[in-house]
Amino acid sequence: MLSGRCLCGAVRYEVADAFAYALNCHCTDCRRATGSAFKPFAGIERGRLSITQGEDRVKVYGQPDAGDIHCEHCGSLLWSVVRDGQFVHVTLGTLTDPPAIRPGAHIFVGSKAPWFTIADDLPQYQGHVSDG
Repeated sequence: MLSGRCLCGAVRYEVADAFAYALNCHCTDCRRATGSAFKPFAGIERGRLSITQGEDRVKVYGQPDAGDIHCEHCGSLLWSVVRDGQFVHVTLGTLTDPPAIRPGAHIFVGSKAPWFTIADDLPQYQGHVSDG
C-alpha cells in the first residue's frame, strides 16, 4: 500500500501499488486544476483507494462518479474519478511513497501549454492514447 495526502495534511489516503497505467495529461482542464504544465497521474480501480483521514474534509468538484476530489481546506487535487466511476486517476504528486509505475506517455499534447517543451522520449498523443 502507498500513502498519500494533501498539502495541509487534513486528507490522507492509501492506495494499492498496483496501478493499471500512468500518464502525463496536458489537457487544459488538468493544467488549470493543477496550476502546472501537465498532470502526472496513475489509474487504478476506485475500490483500491481509501481515505484514512479527513473524509469530512473532502470536496468534490463535479459529480461523485465523474469529478475531481480536493481537500476543502488547502484545495489540493488528490484524484479524479473517471470511467463511469470505476477508476480513479491519482495525482502522483500527492503520494508520499514512491509508486512502482512511472508515466508511460504524454496525452492531450495537442492542447499543451505553448510555453512548455516536452523534453523526454515518451510517446506523445494528440488526445487519448488511442487517438495516436
